[in-house]
Amino acid sequence: MKILLKKRSLVKSKVGLMGNFAERVLKITKKIPKGKVATYSQVAKLTKNPRAYRAVGQTLSNKPTPITIPCHRVVKSDGTLGGYAFGIEKKSRLLKNEGIKIQDGKIDLVKYGWRRNLAS
Repeated sequence: MKILLKKRSLVKSKVGLMGNFAERVLKITKKIPKGKVATYSQVAKLTKNPRAYRAVGQTLSNKPTPITIPCHRVVKSDGTLGGYAFGIEKKSRLLKNEGIKIQDGKIDLVKYGWRRNLAS
C-alpha cells in the first residue's frame, strides 16, 4: 500500500512540474473514450491554445504516466496516426483492439472522432 501511495504522489509531482498547459493536455486526453480518437489540433483547442497542436504532441511524448493517459487515441488532423512513443505498429494495434478501423493508414474521423464540445 505504501508503494502505491508513493507512486501516486510521484506521478502527481511530475505532472505538477509540467505546467498548466501540460496538465490540461493530459486531463483532456484522459477523457477520450475507448473507440474514439481526437486530433492534436482538437486537444490544443480544448486547452484554449488552438495553435499549440505540436506542443500537444510533445507533451504526450513526455508524459509521466504512459499507462493511465490514452495518448494512442490522439491522431493527426488528416486521420493518419502521427507519432507514438512505443511505435506506430503498437499505436495501430491498440486502436484496432478498441474497434477503430484503419484503412490505408488513416482513421475515419467522422466515424471515430471524439465530439467533445469546446464549451463543456
